[in-house]
Amino acid sequence: MGMGTKLAAGIAAIAVIGAGGWFGGRMAVERVVHDYILEHPEILPQAMENLQKRESQEQLAGVRQSVETPFPGAVLGNPDGTTTLVEFSDFACGYCRQSLPDVQALIAKNPDLRIVVRELPVISPASPAAARMALAAAEQGKYPAFHDAMYAAGQVDDATIEAVAQKVGLDMERARRVAESPTVEEEIQRNLKMASQLGFTGTPSWVAGDALIAGAVGIDQLSRALDEARTARSAQDS
Repeated sequence: MGMGTKLAAGIAAIAVIGAGGWFGGRMAVERVVHDYILEHPEILPQAMENLQKRESQEQLAGVRQSVETPFPGAVLGNPDGTTTLVEFSDFACGYCRQSLPDVQALIAKNPDLRIVVRELPVISPASPAAARMALAAAEQGKYPAFHDAMYAAGQVDDATIEAVAQKVGLDMERARRVAESPTVEEEIQRNLKMASQLGFTGTPSWVAGDALIAGAVGIDQLSRALDEARTARSAQDS
């Protein structure tokens, strides 16, 4: 009999004994639970993990499809990949820049991986201009090139944004027009709203399956989240 089964059996027995007096029965149940946790503290991390998963599922309910549907072209890795990682990022975010090698390593190791990048320009005054130009690059099919070159540039200002856009070969007249379009502005506002709904307050933030992850957590944690997402998807498909 497992620990959880033993606990459930003990509570059930007490409930029967205390059926004639709910208050006494409740006190007995609370005492059993208290003593059990003290004897088996190893269950607490698992309980917290299960609680976090349940809360994440509730936050994602109703918005998952929107979160995982990219702005056309704003995708890294395999655009047709069956495993999706969503990254909310800002070109002025040092932690996003720090996470870039992890993102590239994940792409190299996972040919089925599609990374949907959601521009979340919240850090610097120049962040919105960089986000708009990135989406303009996506419209021309050059989002990955702009994304990597912008982070490699190491700073975010109007001159750098312009230089990177020219470096990756954007049609600049078209890019400026798209960058200032209502479509791009609507995308940025949508990303801000989704981030708020998911409880994200900064960048980078990630969605992998039912996992909501904040911060530059490293490749190991992201890999585990992706493995869990694959396992959950396989279970649903079977």
